[in-house]
Amino acid sequence: MLTGAGISTDSGIPDYRGPEGSLKTRTPVRYHEFIRSADDRRRYWARSCIGWPVMRTRRPNTSHIAIAELQHHGTAFGLITQNVDGLHQAAGSHELIELHGGLARVQCLECGAISDREELQTRMLELNPGWLEQTAESAPDGDAELPREVTRRFRVPPCVSCGGVLKPDVVFFGENVPRERVTAAFARVNAADAVLVAGSSLTVYSGFRFADHAVKSGKTLAIINRGPTRADAIASMKLDADAGATLSRLAAALR
Repeated sequence: MLTGAGISTDSGIPDYRGPEGSLKTRTPVRYHEFIRSADDRRRYWARSCIGWPVMRTRRPNTSHIAIAELQHHGTAFGLITQNVDGLHQAAGSHELIELHGGLARVQCLECGAISDREELQTRMLELNPGWLEQTAESAPDGDAELPREVTRRFRVPPCVSCGGVLKPDVVFFGENVPRERVTAAFARVNAADAVLVAGSSLTVYSGFRFADHAVKSGKTLAIINRGPTRADAIASMKLDADAGATLSRLAAALR
């Protein structure tokens, strides 16, 4: 199974490209901006400092719970998600590949050390007292919209191990998914009898390629999503429906 942002909308996390998708109203920090510009890194972390407390309070919804139940009963074995919110794990899912990483982790670009996002939040608030008094609309990736003139005064902590630059352990827009993760995801598709896509428009190639590969490998491709997807023309079945309600009915029928 491959899931996208539409799975998490009922948990209060807006999607990217749906009718109310956040990309219609905001521009996220892109990979090359983050890598090249200290100002853009400040912009990212200043916004994330506000968005993270919202993300960490979100809880699994009926979609996540139904998928975990399907896995538990052996109906769905492997799970690939494009989401970075950690809600599949919170619902009890296993055999999970986080295609785009996870917001709960932070990686140093210098020494590679992985640390906890919550620990970084504490350090950021110590350097920027009163920062959470500002308000901004949350986004799917834990981002929040703030004017540049505000974010420029934000102070970003360095890596505690080497003093290097810290980046969330997620794949930014414009960044490639790590090769080993892609290889593992293709292996999971190859081992499957069929692939179900839930809550994803598959607009981004990083997700679409697995649906395309499944069809070219002679496997059944089914899609549950509100609105059109990039793979509608090649799918064996497409349901324009709410993923949570549909997956819950499926899990109940297979109990």
